[in-house]
Parts: sequence; C-alpha cells; structure tokens
Amino acid sequence: MMSFRSTLARAALLLCAGSGFPLLLSAESSDSPDEERHHIQEELKRMQQRLLEMEQRLSEQQAVAATPAAPAGSASPNVFNPQISVILGGKYQHFSRSPGHFAVPGFLLGEAAGLDERGLALGESELNFSANVDNLFYGSLTVSLSPEGGAEVEEAYFQSLHMPFGLTLKAGRFFSGIGYLNQFHTHHDDFVDRPLPYRAFLDSQYGDEGVQIRWLAPTDTFLEFGAEVMRGDAFPSAGSAHQGAGAWDLSAHTGGDVGFSNSWKAGISWLHSTARQRDAFDGQGEPVGSYSGESQLWLADFVWKWAPNGNPVNRNFRFQSELFYRTEKGVLAGTAPAASYDGRHWGWYAEGVYRFHPRWKVGFRYSELRADNSGPAVVSGAILDDQGHIPRRASLVLGFSNSEFSRIRIQLAQDDSRRKRDYQFSMQYLMLLGAHGAHQF
Repeated sequence: MMSFRSTLARAALLLCAGSGFPLLLSAESSDSPDEERHHIQEELKRMQQRLLEMEQRLSEQQAVAATPAAPAGSASPNVFNPQISVILGGKYQHFSRSPGHFAVPGFLLGEAAGLDERGLALGESELNFSANVDNLFYGSLTVSLSPEGGAEVEEAYFQSLHMPFGLTLKAGRFFSGIGYLNQFHTHHDDFVDRPLPYRAFLDSQYGDEGVQIRWLAPTDTFLEFGAEVMRGDAFPSAGSAHQGAGAWDLSAHTGGDVGFSNSWKAGISWLHSTARQRDAFDGQGEPVGSYSGESQLWLADFVWKWAPNGNPVNRNFRFQSELFYRTEKGVLAGTAPAASYDGRHWGWYAEGVYRFHPRWKVGFRYSELRADNSGPAVVSGAILDDQGHIPRRASLVLGFSNSEFSRIRIQLAQDDSRRKRDYQFSMQYLMLLGAHGAHQF
C-alpha cells in the first residue's frame, strides 16, 4: 500500500507540473538546463522537508486524539505536562457553646469529627497534580497543607483508562466509593461542613490505602458495581488487621434521565471493617478509650437533579439524601477495665440546594442520629450512654460564586448533637488556582 508520505509527494509533484511551478519549465526561462535542474532539485528537497513536518504534526495530533480522557471527576491535563491546581480555604466560626466540649452521646467518634476553633482561621490548602501517565493509566496526587506547616497525602493513586469489559482499576490511597458524598473532596460540598452522620460513622470522610475495581454494565440505564479492599488504618477501621487488609466493601449504583430536565442516581453500599485499638476522642481531641472489634456499615444514597432543559448554568436544583445503619461488636478499653460492647446505630440526612441565579445558591440540610448500645461497657453518663437523647442538626447556607474558581458562603446551624443546643455561625471562602476537572454526577 502506498505510504502517506509518497502519496503527498506525488500529489505535490502533479500539482507543480500542472501549474508550471515555479515557472522553471517555462520556455521563456533564461536559465540553462543545468541551472533549471538544480533549482528543481532544491525545490523538491524543500517540499520533502515540508512533507516530513506535516507528517510529524499529523502523527502528534493522532496521538493526542487516541489518548483517552482523564477519569470523570478528575483533571484533564495534556499529554506532556501534569495539571497543577491549588485550593485555598479559610473561615470564621462562632459557637454559642464551647466547641472543645463537643460529643455525641452514644457514639465513639474519630479524631476529625469534632468542631473547629472559634474565630478566624486558615483552612487546609490543597495541592493537586494529575495527568494521563500514558494511554493506559491516569495518576493523581493530592497533598493537604496544614496551617501549622505540616503536609499530609490525602490521595495518591493511579487509575486505568483502558480495560476490557467495562472494568476500571484504581490503586493507592484514595477516598472510598461507598455512598455518594464520600468520594468527593470537601471543597466540592455546598455546605461548610459534612453532615452529622458522616462525622459519626466515617470521621467526616473515609479514605485509606487499597485497591478498587468497578464494572460498568453495558446497559442503556446506568448500572455500576464496585468492590474495594483497604488496608484498615482509617476510621472506622484501625490497626491494619488481617495482615494489612482490614476493611473491604461492596457497592452498586444505578441512575438515568427523566425527560430533558431531570436526572437521578441511587445506590447501596456495605463496608466491613476490623478495628484493633481504635481510639475514641472527646471534643478536644483527647483519647477517652479504644475499641477493638468488628464494624459493619450499610449505606443507601439517592440524588435527584433538575435543570431546565438540561442547562444548569442559570438555575438548577439538587436533592440529596443518605441513610446509615451500623452494627459494632467488640471490647472498649479505657479508664475502667475493658468491657464488651454491642452497638446498633442509625443515621440519615437530607439536603436541598437551589441555584436561583448564575452566581447565587441557597441550601438547607437536616441530619439525625440514633444509638442503641448494650453490654457492660455501657455505663450511665459515660460515652456509650445515649442518655435518651436524639442528636440532630439543621443548617441553612447561602453561597456566592463569582466563577467556577471562587466560592464564598455563609452558614447558620442549630446543632442539637449534645443535650444542650448550640447555635453556630460560619463564613467560608474557597479559591481555586489553576484548572480543575469537572466532578462526577
């Protein structure tokens, strides 16, 4: 078969011959035959060089077109350089009760479940590097920079771009795909903080080192199944049990469109984790005991989105809700002798966010928890005693976004997590430096 280069060369020569280019073959030429031959050879050399350059540019364009796009929810860098973005955040908070005494009766909380300090504070800055490694893999690194000067790796993983049969592989450190909200970074949220059940059941967000496999079914309706094996260091796990495979989970999600203006997604997830001396903390971040045993968490999630004719720029509405049910059975060790503990916990939240203007949105969220604990470790007035109290929290938020790169929000909350009510006021800013890819549904 004739090559691309030879095809272009013949076409160019025919074109030159048909047009008398560059008048070297004209009878009126004053050059000698040798000079004409020399000029023609020089022109042919220049044409050949141009053909080589054209072929190289075409090859590069074909390589770019053949490189798969980055995974949904991630950046879309070019094929040569990693994409870099920085999230700058800060806030002002006021609480009517001391945030250092925060606790949820009946629940063993993780270290990150407490409240922030009063007043002005710089939040954690987030630095992200992401790129397609090649035509088979995508990589992402997210580092959280503490205001005190420390740095922590939030996510560091690779993800496959091309696997047969609708499969996707992810490995490294990442936020788990259970539920709906957990997989997103907190700057994606429309509220200043995570819902109350996320703080109680997942220490605000569950992420660990592990391997994830997902399968997208070849159906008209969106249908995806996932499974993960995690190291087991992060809450609700601890201690890297089972030789560094202390947690595993399964999930299934489905969704679709309703007309041109509505879309939905629903799913169910199950997380099994083993804890080996998992610390429980008070509101000041001090350990008050440690739990060792098994924990099983079920989650059901549902999201409905509306945008007129599918265009969310000027107006849109999102309703989101998740249900939690957890059982724990093990031993609680603390100031008193170790004692057994059986726990059953429920929780749920629902929120609605309405964008009524291209730059403005308003949202409301309600959260609730319930605990039913039994066993010798449940002592009256201690951490596992729910004291007949049902923790609740309601939040109202008003957000302003001058562009997709800036967010400012004000939030009011009535927090009944403790027996005495706490009124909370928050102002937050989030600024994005650099490009950032679109998030998932």
